[in-house]
Amino acid sequence: MTLRHPVERGGTQRGRFAQLAAKSSHFTSSPAFFVVCLALIAFFLTAHFAHLPLAWQLMAGDLMAAVTLLLLALLKNSELRAEHAIQRKLDALAAALLESHEGRGGQAAEDLKKVIRLEEET
Repeated sequence: MTLRHPVERGGTQRGRFAQLAAKSSHFTSSPAFFVVCLALIAFFLTAHFAHLPLAWQLMAGDLMAAVTLLLLALLKNSELRAEHAIQRKLDALAAALLESHEGRGGQAAEDLKKVIRLEEET
């Protein structure tokens, strides 16, 4: 287990967790996931208002808590990746502007081209 920033963990290739997080992010932003959430809420309300046994009510509440916790972890992972991509873009823009201002060409323009599509990689 590592405490490094998620985008700094696996080098240039995306690891299994990064791939799973990307697929999960796409699923959780889909209409299908919204329907799943509505069904979960309907189950919770049905269990509560139908006076089902306490075990069913607790299971419905636990399912909602588990989904909430997983979404929080997914949101934080996405936030860190986006933050890193934006920072790299800002660094490349600043370096390219500095080189342009000083009237010299160099590596900054190439670095800027590399980070333009950084969100897709992270």
